[in-house]
Amino acid sequence: MSNRMLTLAASAAILFAACGGGATAAPSAAPATEAASAAAPTAAPAAFKACLVTDTGGLGDKGFNDNALKGLQDALAAGSATEIKNLESKKDADYTSNIDALVADGCQQITTVGFNMGDATKAGATANPTIAFSIVDFAYDPAIPNVTGIVFATEQAGMLAGYLAAGVSATGKIGTFGGLPIPPVTDFMDGLWAGIKYYNQEKGTKVTLLGYDPANKTGGVLAPADNPWGNTDFGNQQAQAFFQEGADIVIPIAGGTGIGSFTAAKQAQAQGKKVYAIGVDTDQYITAAGFENVILTSIQKIIDKAVADAIKGAAAGTLGGTNYVGTIANGGVNIAPFHDLSNLVSADLQSGLDALRGKIADGSVKVADYLK
Repeated sequence: MSNRMLTLAASAAILFAACGGGATAAPSAAPATEAASAAAPTAAPAAFKACLVTDTGGLGDKGFNDNALKGLQDALAAGSATEIKNLESKKDADYTSNIDALVADGCQQITTVGFNMGDATKAGATANPTIAFSIVDFAYDPAIPNVTGIVFATEQAGMLAGYLAAGVSATGKIGTFGGLPIPPVTDFMDGLWAGIKYYNQEKGTKVTLLGYDPANKTGGVLAPADNPWGNTDFGNQQAQAFFQEGADIVIPIAGGTGIGSFTAAKQAQAQGKKVYAIGVDTDQYITAAGFENVILTSIQKIIDKAVADAIKGAAAGTLGGTNYVGTIANGGVNIAPFHDLSNLVSADLQSGLDALRGKIADGSVKVADYLK
């Protein structure tokens, strides 16, 4: 990865003096004998170093760690930051040491990624009150003066994805599994459940969700706890298990583990099966190359913009003290375009999605009402 630095060009103005002749003589311009001094160059932007600590899924997860890094890169390109740096966490014990290392390295703004970094981020921010922090997928109540919590109402976009999956499925069975039973994961699943239930009520169908029940958030299908975000073997095996149960759409909510599920769907398609997957966090049609015929859509958190905005605010002097919530209404969450699989989405299904999106945005439809 290369850093881009913004430079500001200085502009110079040349001043010309003129003198006038007598009343009866034609006026003539007298050339200046010396060039006027060039205007002072515009001051270079103040140095501002923005940094990142990833969760254990690390970079290359095709999801929220990569997207958070893109936020830093966008801040650099926009001039909000003049230097960026990132450290990857290989295990939970790295969270605190990575934050401490970035503090020692002179970072003026530090973004941490993931719900599991909540305690380490709070400790780092409390110990360093002049450094601005932001954390993806976590918010504090009450807010910490130098921390911006960045969270997303993924249940709203998840509801759209559940409705879509119910409308596309030929078998009436959708499979999902998570990385860990934590809110940033189960919120997605709540949305899927609600969207399927809404579709069933609207259409009189009986589409089911395998792998999760909101009445028992910790009892669903989960990846092994020792490697929840990068276990592609488990992702592949679990997707195959869902296909064997009759599911034709799988929705992994487990970071890089989901790549294994995409692979399983691609392998099943090669055997003539009409199965698909839905991605999470980013538009994985774009970020997970090679699965274009597999990925129906993705449940998106617009992480990069939220991170870039937090850095911009910090560079302008705002340390934190607020929480950002990305919603359907403010454009912070959504489902991605259907790309190569748009032919699977009928005009009637698209119309239903558009209507549901509007109702979620204006508050007339709430996910919680469909979890009872």
